[in-house]
Amino acid sequence: MRARRPSRPPAGFRPREVSDDELTTLVAAAQSAPTSSNLQLWSVVAVRDPDRKAQLAALAANQAFIVQAPLFLVWIADLGRARRLADRAGTPAAAADYLETTLTGFIDTALAAQNAVVAAASLGLGTVFVGAIRNHPDQVAAALALPPHTIAAFGLAVGEPDPGENAGVKPRLPQAAVLHRELYDTAADAHVATYDERVSTHNTAFGLPGAWSDRVLERLKGPESMAGRHQLRSALERRGLPSR
Repeated sequence: MRARRPSRPPAGFRPREVSDDELTTLVAAAQSAPTSSNLQLWSVVAVRDPDRKAQLAALAANQAFIVQAPLFLVWIADLGRARRLADRAGTPAAAADYLETTLTGFIDTALAAQNAVVAAASLGLGTVFVGAIRNHPDQVAAALALPPHTIAAFGLAVGEPDPGENAGVKPRLPQAAVLHRELYDTAADAHVATYDERVSTHNTAFGLPGAWSDRVLERLKGPESMAGRHQLRSALERRGLPSR
C-alpha cells in the first residue's frame, strides 16, 4: 500500500470488519511459527476501538491508514510472561537481562507476525507493518497497559484491501545482490545500480521520489533521521529489558 497524493482522499482498506474467527485464525498461524527453545516470548494486542487506534496513529507518525483499518495488531516482545513465571516459582530469571534474550523476543515476535500476514492473505485480507510504533515506546506502553518487561515491536494494520488502491509490487534487490554461495562476496553490491534504476521507475509511476540507495542513505544518516528511535536502548531499560 502506498501513500495517496494529498489531492485525493485517503484510501487503502474497505470498511468491512475483521471477524473474531478471522482474528483467531491469524493468531493460530502466528502461534505456529518457530520460537527459540519454545520460549514463546511474544504477545499481540488486538485494537479495534476507534479512539485507541487514533491515539496509536498519532504516536506512529500520524499514519491515517491505522485509523482506517478495522483491526490494528500491536505485536509485543514479551519477556514479562516468563519473568512472572519465575517470580511465581521463586526462581531467578537473570538470563532475561541479556541481549540474547531480548533479541530472541524480537525475533520470535517477527516470525509470529509474518505467519499472521501470510494467513491474512489467504483470507483475502491486506496488511501493512508499522515500525513507527517504536517512535514513542513509553506512550504506546501506557496506551495498551503493557506490563513491565514488555515493549511494542511493531504494529500491523489489517483489513480488506480497497480494490481501487493500485499499490503495485515494489521491486526488491535481485537475488544476485543478496544470495552468497559459501562465502560472502561484497562484489554483489554491483547489482545495486541497476536495482536503483528499477526502483526509480517504480517510484515515479506512483508519484514517489528517489531510488533505493537514496532512501537507505537518508534513513541511516544519523539519529535525526530515526524519528525518536535512537533512544530505543534507554526505552528498553525503562521497560525492563536491560539487554546487557
